[in-house]
Amino acid sequence: MTKGITPHGGRLINRLLEGEEKEKALAGTKGMKRMELTPWEVSDLEMIAVGAFSPLEGFMCKKDFETVVDTMRLSSGLPWSLPVVLSARGEEAKSFKAGEDIALEDGSHTVLAVLRLEEKYHYDKEKTALEVYGTKEDKHPGVKRLYESGDTLLGGRIGMVNRPRHTDFLKHRMDPSETRELFHTKGWRRVVGFQTRNPVHRAHEYIQKCALEVVDGLLLHPLVGETKGDDIPAQVRMRCYEVLLEKYYPRDRVVLSVFPASMRYAGPREAIFHALVRKNYGCTHFIVGRDHAGVGSYYGSFDAHYIFDEFEPEEIGITPLFFDYTFYCKECFGMASYKTCPHDSANHVSLSGTELRKQLKEGKVPPPSFTRAEIAEILSEHYRQE
Repeated sequence: MTKGITPHGGRLINRLLEGEEKEKALAGTKGMKRMELTPWEVSDLEMIAVGAFSPLEGFMCKKDFETVVDTMRLSSGLPWSLPVVLSARGEEAKSFKAGEDIALEDGSHTVLAVLRLEEKYHYDKEKTALEVYGTKEDKHPGVKRLYESGDTLLGGRIGMVNRPRHTDFLKHRMDPSETRELFHTKGWRRVVGFQTRNPVHRAHEYIQKCALEVVDGLLLHPLVGETKGDDIPAQVRMRCYEVLLEKYYPRDRVVLSVFPASMRYAGPREAIFHALVRKNYGCTHFIVGRDHAGVGSYYGSFDAHYIFDEFEPEEIGITPLFFDYTFYCKECFGMASYKTCPHDSANHVSLSGTELRKQLKEGKVPPPSFTRAEIAEILSEHYRQE
């Protein structure tokens, strides 16, 4: 029986094969066709296997793919906002036949999983880009990756026989079943999730602590899969989180666990996706800030808030907590938002991950109004070594 909030679709998927089933599947891979996955595809594969992407049991077939692109729903009608697909190209794509099993391997040629190929199909990349990312420009990192992927998609259920090898963040790696168990053990009935790909600055800290006032605990869930090249590396970000939690947060009310997915930069659609996935991890609430999962100027500041209006609350099943633009106010002598601060914007210190990276690249030490001194030192050291 699943503890806490019901996973998306009703049950937590588990495609990690064990015991005799695993041994039989592994033995069968010796005569199978093989396919090497990219790091992005490996992370998606693992997310499917551990149930983070519940209700998906594999890579999407054509009907699910098309309804997700067109309507942000699976063919069953269940909300799901982003495609999760496996692409192939050229002669490799031609060699695969529907109904056969394919061994999926990583870059070191270790077999990770078996795909029962249900369907292979073509798709319109420009249409997909426009619907999912809101643009056809290949300057957008998500669109660029889409255009560089294969022209044929492979759909079908997977069974994982070997977990990807991880050597980093081992004490902070927890599957959805484990975070759910932990929340249950702690007695947390209301848990808020926070998605981040940037170091936590004062605006983040402010909205997290506001949320902590109305829930039992916080899941700080930094994404450590693939990000774009100028994002701060995961190892540096994790050092920042650990120092911040050690000194400025109540230890018994926060869990730090990595989110091993890749970043799509899909803005509003990714806000829905991030919320549904955190529901699978056991969160009952999810923080949605300004320009969630955005990149450049492709999305409006609060598009990620408005998109939730396209679904009934019970369909999403996790409560979004929407936060306005937050800043440090020199007159208030503290963090505030336009909902709480009466002072002119000339008194406001703008806080964002983009501005933080800009200051660090210029050799500037971010002020205490922007980020904690301990965090500024870690980040400055990183940029000095580049």
